[in-house]
Amino acid sequence: MEFKIDNLDNVLSGSISESSGDGKIIATINGKQHNLQIVGLKNGILEFIIDNSYESAKILEFGSSYIKMLMNGEQIVLKKHSKLTEILEKSMALGASSTGDNKLLSQIPGRVVSIMLKSGDQLKKGDSVIVLESMKMQVAVKAHKDGQIRDIKVKIGDTVSRNDLVALIE
Repeated sequence: MEFKIDNLDNVLSGSISESSGDGKIIATINGKQHNLQIVGLKNGILEFIIDNSYESAKILEFGSSYIKMLMNGEQIVLKKHSKLTEILEKSMALGASSTGDNKLLSQIPGRVVSIMLKSGDQLKKGDSVIVLESMKMQVAVKAHKDGQIRDIKVKIGDTVSRNDLVALIE
């Protein structure tokens, strides 16, 4: 895994050596081991402890191949790695707020080929909201509840990963 801090010219490299199911991680960053523990992820703020020091980072963008965060006033871009994605997804599930029910997530990775509704539209559970193309097949992402579209978070041509946010439903 590689990550870059905007104001630095060099790209740092890192790997996850060990990961337990409870958010504890041993990570190696530029050859030095660090103990990490994810405390929670709520309202776009990732809270964690690194080497016994509490830190937090605001997640600015959670793309299909990268995560963009703001930490201590510096923007950091992490290239996604399957293990990192798995750990963050578990943390999101543990730290999900009550508004998590409003989030419509993609069930599969794919490219957005159609957007069926727009902000303000009423919908019923099971209505198609967007259509993804994956492996030459088109799959509809359907509403998980009745409501109104508050915001569509993707546009035609975007690539999404499994569990990426595609829309908000009120």
